[in-house]
Amino acid sequence: MKQIEIYTDGACRGNGKENTLGAYGIVFLYKDVVKEVKKAFRDTTNNIMELTAVIHALSTLKEPCEVKVYSDSAYVVNAINQKWLENWQKNGWKNSSKEPVKNRELWEKLLELLKIHKVDFIKVKGHADNKYNNRCDELANEAMDELMKL
Repeated sequence: MKQIEIYTDGACRGNGKENTLGAYGIVFLYKDVVKEVKKAFRDTTNNIMELTAVIHALSTLKEPCEVKVYSDSAYVVNAINQKWLENWQKNGWKNSSKEPVKNRELWEKLLELLKIHKVDFIKVKGHADNKYNNRCDELANEAMDELMKL
């Protein structure tokens, strides 16, 4: 199986308000190859962008791979590593407060991709000294700037 490292970051300007602008940035590392992807959206949230970045990244892979996903999103990383996602499913897609899990359709897409790839989720500190996490943030901001000009 190919071993790939993927860095992802989601961003949202005006998160929680109306008329938001969101985006994600992704950096793929495979052997000596570095590939970057960015995409922006209107009317979204930061959590949706964080999740969508991971989903897009894993969807891009053309065959089953061993993947290390690096993200500064506690929402994404903890949902996997702390078994929140498993518990949500067991509890009929209700969270610990007995409320419906937000972004369920995205979590379900991610679950399908996790059946294809062997994925380790690694939490990195955001806006710190991680070169590729910082690059993902730059890409997301570039994508939002480009969408604003349209």
